[in-house]
Amino acid sequence: MATARTIIDPASVAPVATPSSVHWFALWTRSRHEQIVREQLERREIEVFLPTILRWSRWKDRKKQIAWPLFPGYCFARFDPKERLPILKSPGVVSIVSFEGEPAPIPEHEITGIRQLIDSELAFDPCPLIHEGMMVEVTHGPLKGVVGRLVRKGAHARLVLSVDLIGQAVSVEVDAADVKAY
Repeated sequence: MATARTIIDPASVAPVATPSSVHWFALWTRSRHEQIVREQLERREIEVFLPTILRWSRWKDRKKQIAWPLFPGYCFARFDPKERLPILKSPGVVSIVSFEGEPAPIPEHEITGIRQLIDSELAFDPCPLIHEGMMVEVTHGPLKGVVGRLVRKGAHARLVLSVDLIGQAVSVEVDAADVKAY
């Protein structure tokens, strides 16, 4: 006796919130509200990541180590973008970082890399994201205030200072930590 089998067409099945629809997103927070946003989202059982760095803070009468956000003004959360209203209603959240009106997902490997660094014993410091070819300004040292084009970034940055009118330039190596985007 043969039994009847039901064949289900995968195209006819409604999509369910799968792990592939849940991504990491950056939340822009009010100034100094990163911890508050993290706590609010954790209470709502939303996966949240706030990388911090220990810094010494000084008052008149004492010094104390405080966990400061590694990326001030931002907190990361993993959620389905269709379910973003509870995120946006959280106190301290200004907006979700978006591209053309849609929340912009952060690749998993970027969050994993930051988590791995935070969990390691390595010393690290936040730094501005600068690319070769950008105009940068020197912030420390004998060239403080000088603006030039970044040619190479590594242990040292090569800065090109030019006089465009005569088509001439000079390059100099400066510490990469001493330049910021102009």
